[in-house]
Amino acid sequence: MRLNLKAILEVIGAVREYLFPYEKLQKKFNSVNNFTELKIFIKERSALVTQTTLYGYLKTRMGLKQHLMFTDDVFVESVNKSKWHIFSECVSDLTLYTLSYLKNFKGVNNLDPQEIYEEILDNEKNNGIPNQLVIDYKKKFSVKVSEIDLKSYMDNDPFKASGLSLYDWSPIADELKILDKEIVLNSIKNKWNLVISDFKKLSANYSDT
Repeated sequence: MRLNLKAILEVIGAVREYLFPYEKLQKKFNSVNNFTELKIFIKERSALVTQTTLYGYLKTRMGLKQHLMFTDDVFVESVNKSKWHIFSECVSDLTLYTLSYLKNFKGVNNLDPQEIYEEILDNEKNNGIPNQLVIDYKKKFSVKVSEIDLKSYMDNDPFKASGLSLYDWSPIADELKILDKEIVLNSIKNKWNLVISDFKKLSANYSDT
């Protein structure tokens, strides 16, 4: 099959839309000053990190073959499954990081991480996240919260779980993943560093009142 640039660009656009609707990732934040803005930030930045890292990894490994893979129903189903697992871990990590940061630097102590996490996942049911996956990750998050010290969470490799989730769930052959592990983990780490930098600036005037 002969490829042309237009066809390739159409496939790339379709894949981006498939992972997470593009307009959802265009929210421009002027601030994160309250609880409502915090939840939006966590949800949308988690979706953005999921999309850019998962899609970037798939694109790098597949090259021009991606247009064929995304017409394969089995592969598309595996990508869909992967994105929700990665997204759920991203939300978990970012929820705990932001609350840890606000606790340490803004004296905010009245936010319930479980409430935030569950609300974000529940809201994604309309976008296709499987109900059983939501149930499983709510339980997993509850256990995680009970085992961590929220105050010190931000200083103890806070995004490790989402990095490993990207590595574990990406639908790439295991023999290739072994070669890619360091690159994959560094790629998501770099994305999170940008999110952290943004959050610190945007939450400068956060108030829990």
